[in-house]
Amino acid sequence: MKALSNMHDTPFISRRQLLAAAAAGGTAGLACASEPAPLTVAAFPLVDVIARDVLKGWSQRHPGVRTQVISRQYDDHHTAMTTALSTSGHLPDVIALETSYLGRFSLGSGLEDLSAEPFGAERFKDRFVPFAIETARNREGRIVAMPTDVGPGSLFYRVDLLAQAGLKEADLTRSWEDYVAAGAQLKARAGAYLIGDVRLLKDIIVRAGTPPGESQFFDREGRPQVTSPRFVRAFELARQVRRQGLDARVEVWFNDWAEMLKRGRLATEMSGGWMAGQMANWVAPGTAGKWRVAQLPEGTYCSYGGTYYAIPRRSAPERKALAWQLIQELTLDRQRQLEAFRSQDAFPALLAAQDDPFFDQPVPFLGGQRARLLWRDAARRIPVVRMHKQHKFADEVVNAELDNVLEYGKPIEQALADAQALLVHRANR
Repeated sequence: MKALSNMHDTPFISRRQLLAAAAAGGTAGLACASEPAPLTVAAFPLVDVIARDVLKGWSQRHPGVRTQVISRQYDDHHTAMTTALSTSGHLPDVIALETSYLGRFSLGSGLEDLSAEPFGAERFKDRFVPFAIETARNREGRIVAMPTDVGPGSLFYRVDLLAQAGLKEADLTRSWEDYVAAGAQLKARAGAYLIGDVRLLKDIIVRAGTPPGESQFFDREGRPQVTSPRFVRAFELARQVRRQGLDARVEVWFNDWAEMLKRGRLATEMSGGWMAGQMANWVAPGTAGKWRVAQLPEGTYCSYGGTYYAIPRRSAPERKALAWQLIQELTLDRQRQLEAFRSQDAFPALLAAQDDPFFDQPVPFLGGQRARLLWRDAARRIPVVRMHKQHKFADEVVNAELDNVLEYGKPIEQALADAQALLVHRANR
């Protein structure tokens, strides 16, 4: 990883977007012609570390099976898997998928139906936090991927800055309007920004208001819904924050964002529970003890990221039974889940792993707060939000219109109407 001082124009690599800047490439060499092909797992950084750890024990129990982990950077991995599934070329036996990409894959026909025999994934559905397994269903309600970790969302806040501004936790969490009002007080009395960028606020308000069972941008029939009241509210509050100068206009994982965290210039951060480990270990270790976490404003529960394992439908038939065995070990083994949580901050989707005494232990970086209990409560309350195959595109369209509102003064109603029209046009192509 490059030194921070040399990365002024380069984004940091997030937990889901390559915290491990250089991932080892797998164990492949030139195989003899007589050797069977290895059981191959395609993954991205941090997930690849977990897979390799599991495969160490796997190899001992399956001495006749060679294994290989192919690791690519986050976006490169998902692009490569899109190509592989569409062309049926160079297919791995097991694919790791991040939540934001799951809709694109699950709504296509490239993934194996794990609800069907001989897999029978339905018998395991009650072992996971509900939203995680339900998110893995395709249009027909069939499970096409198994969850391994989730990112229960929470509000990180600087307790020292709140005290300086004369605020309490409840002033941040009663409502989104109160959160913004608290930001004005934080700026005036503590000289700190409320948040890094207003997009974070817009995103969470939009997600929080999504009707159960629908996707963030589309209704059950696949019709765009970006002119609905929750989008209007999200845009209005984002504009208010920008006009008052309450956001620092820095993007998460960039150098200036990290520097502001280190120097106490950012009072809050909204992210998954795994952010505590990232701040403690490399982003802002010098701020240990100054942060606390709370549930998101207005009793909002959502997930920031998460990982699934799937089997390509057209992968080698002779290795599918082994692939399914491996996926079960990666997702259903309580001890494996806990090891991944301890080592990589991969919050387990498996309910049995959430009852370990580890959850009761204080988190030193958070001033001894027993934050894992808060994250566990959040994980069990997160509603099901369906992933749509056009999710990524819709997100880009809405963000572009938000920029038009914030930078060029475009009326909110017109911006959202234009986004709606573009999405309708895309959907009808």
